[in-house]
Amino acid sequence: MQHESQEKPRLNAFPIFMRVEGEVVAIVGSGDEALAKARLLGQSSASLRIVAKNAEPALLDFIARHRAVHVEADYAHEHLEGAVMVFAATADETLDTRIVADARRMGIPVNAVDRPELCDFFTPALVNRAPLAVAIGTEGAGPVLAQMIRARIDQMLSPSLGALAGLAASFRDAAETLLPRGNPRRRFWSDFFSGPTARAVAAGNLSLAHDAATELLLSRTPAVGHIALVGAGPGAEDLLTLRAQRLLMDADVIVFDALVPEAVVAMGRRDAERMPVGKRKGCHSKSQSEINTLLVALGREGRRVVRLKSGDPLVFGRAGEEMAALRDAGISYEVVPGVTAAFAAAADFELPLTLRGVTSSMVFTTGHDLKGGTLPDWAKLAISGATVAVYMGRSVAAEVAGRLIESGLSPDTAVAVVENASLSNRRRFHGTLADLPSLEARRDLSGPVMTIIGDAVAGANFDRSEALVAQKPTVFGQDEALVSAAEGKAR
Repeated sequence: MQHESQEKPRLNAFPIFMRVEGEVVAIVGSGDEALAKARLLGQSSASLRIVAKNAEPALLDFIARHRAVHVEADYAHEHLEGAVMVFAATADETLDTRIVADARRMGIPVNAVDRPELCDFFTPALVNRAPLAVAIGTEGAGPVLAQMIRARIDQMLSPSLGALAGLAASFRDAAETLLPRGNPRRRFWSDFFSGPTARAVAAGNLSLAHDAATELLLSRTPAVGHIALVGAGPGAEDLLTLRAQRLLMDADVIVFDALVPEAVVAMGRRDAERMPVGKRKGCHSKSQSEINTLLVALGREGRRVVRLKSGDPLVFGRAGEEMAALRDAGISYEVVPGVTAAFAAAADFELPLTLRGVTSSMVFTTGHDLKGGTLPDWAKLAISGATVAVYMGRSVAAEVAGRLIESGLSPDTAVAVVENASLSNRRRFHGTLADLPSLEARRDLSGPVMTIIGDAVAGANFDRSEALVAQKPTVFGQDEALVSAAEGKAR
């Protein structure tokens, strides 16, 4: 079972690329709305038919320069015949509605400019690197936003990408003939778009690029497996590192733990094989030994694998055992850090884990260490002022609190608790070490819980958190210090 989170909104309009080469696209309108659509469609190889009785000068100029067919007449439904798409751009609601009705009756998809409720499809903001295209849509909700995003993407993409995509098209048949489906073919295209071929195209040397692509295609170097142990972060997909995202897009196989949200797994390629390996409290689908064996086997098969671990791989992720197994088997691997849950929980609380003059050290622990007969070293550090972050400690909260208080840590020490750190459905609680045992009794906490203990916690922002336990009764008319002292004696 994966980490629970709110379901992502679903698209009401699914983006596709429709063939328009040599096909008729009809635009009805004579002003700026019609001109904007004509300019957009003018980037394609469609045959434009513009129905405009009194076309404005700018539209007439476009028609002349692009050799569009100009129907200089009042609109009639016959003007739509033979079209594969229709744009109603008259700025007249009644006429646009009529055009939409005619197009639908004729079975032609239609777009009514600035009238999303009448549209069968929406036109995107377009980044054109033909034959490569990037389309950005908002289902008509925010055209200006789409244009802003288009401008950013346009700056990011090299002008040479169109030429590179064109060269790739010329090698497609050969690649399908010479390379088997699956990993070998995928590896060829990955190297094609990121290696010497791409660099030669970017330098403007198409002849050298063609030679490099040919050499790559004919090489028979066996695929080398590689395992990336990747930190998936605490849950929010936008906390994933850029390196992690790149590796996910390059992976043949994604092996993931139960606490890794589907939204993070989905950032990989759609055709990548996905292997859940469980390892959640009460639900262990594979033992650690089985996971080690799986990673080694995938590496020996020449697969590129991303091993997704919740948080950071090196913090309670048992990455040490997996690295040892890969080293012993001679399999190439790397480790990609992730945002660990303690940092995410602290950020949710605006909590300084270290605080000048208060604490300059911190401890990460699972809390289960306290089940032994002797006090672990980290507990001694907590008593001396370190901030303690307790992972997976909800079921032993009472024991953690009891042992720390018994060993000398003040019951008034501040405590912050976060369920589902970093996610939109996170919950924050605050209290003291004496309040911590109440955590075990809560039945409304189903997500992962992180507990932070220490004097630095007092510097957190508690405006958006709730008390761990009901507020103690207030004693009016007495000095706060006397009340505090009385409570201390009672303990």
